[in-house]
Amino acid sequence: MSGKAWVYGDNVNTDVMAPGLYFKDSMEVMAAHCLEAIDPEFAPNVQPGDIVVGAENFGVGSAREQAALAFAYHKIGAILAGSYGRIFYRNALNFGVPVLVFPEYADINKGDELIVDAVAGTVENVTQGKSYSVEPLPGFLLDMIHAGGLMPWLHRRLQQQSDAG
Repeated sequence: MSGKAWVYGDNVNTDVMAPGLYFKDSMEVMAAHCLEAIDPEFAPNVQPGDIVVGAENFGVGSAREQAALAFAYHKIGAILAGSYGRIFYRNALNFGVPVLVFPEYADINKGDELIVDAVAGTVENVTQGKSYSVEPLPGFLLDMIHAGGLMPWLHRRLQQQSDAG
């Protein structure tokens, strides 16, 4: 995964990732307002593969799964943060968005070009010429992410069992 870094601070709340005002609208509309309260440039300019970098407690707040879905909709390559809100972390994985604990988040600047390898557990900042090690994601989670998230992974597994039986 490689892309441009979008950098945010501590305690980025799920309410700014998925504003409640748009809950009755489509996911396309919801995603168009992702993070607009803290970064109005994010949704209109983020590109597939870009990397979101948060500080501590990224995704704190309500259990709204739309927050993780908004990042999946934008095809975010990965999210790196020092720590996560527990439910957001699981929701992101369930929707196929790789999330890695990255204690060196303060080293990353907005717009830095990053390469993230969730299998090897590496983050490379191409712009700054620095490399970091992170805890890689376990194989079963990577399988789930590559399938597009929990539900597509389960459907595939059930189909394989049905075909074998």
